[in-house]
Amino acid sequence: MSMVQEFKQFAMKGNVMDMAIGIIIGGAFGKIVSSLVTDVMMPPIGKLMGGVDFSNLFVALDPDKGPFKTLADAKAAGVATINYGLFINTVIDFVIVAFAIFLMVKGMNALHRHEAAKTATPVEPPADVKLLAEIRDLLKK
Repeated sequence: MSMVQEFKQFAMKGNVMDMAIGIIIGGAFGKIVSSLVTDVMMPPIGKLMGGVDFSNLFVALDPDKGPFKTLADAKAAGVATINYGLFINTVIDFVIVAFAIFLMVKGMNALHRHEAAKTATPVEPPADVKLLAEIRDLLKK
């Protein structure tokens, strides 16, 4: 079997295609969650904390060039910064994505357990238990 044929056989397996689809959907889901955190959740949280804009929380590593009001000003001046506000946003993104995946996996597991319980055939009792049940039923009569 040639290398090209072997690669084609590998790439067309169901697991590889499922993984590729999952990665594409995961990337799109990540953008949605990032927008949710940055555009919807963080502004009210910042407002509750006294008007803090998390995207502008930073530490300038060269403070001699002057105080900077925004991260954009510091970047325009060429100052290296530690952007801990953006890091906070990213951590919140991760927590939300991880929780959503947890809920999805939990739901899938519950569905699999439910399907397994429906399709499970009842276990046939052993012959001696059947005989004892018949004797019990005859004694009741």
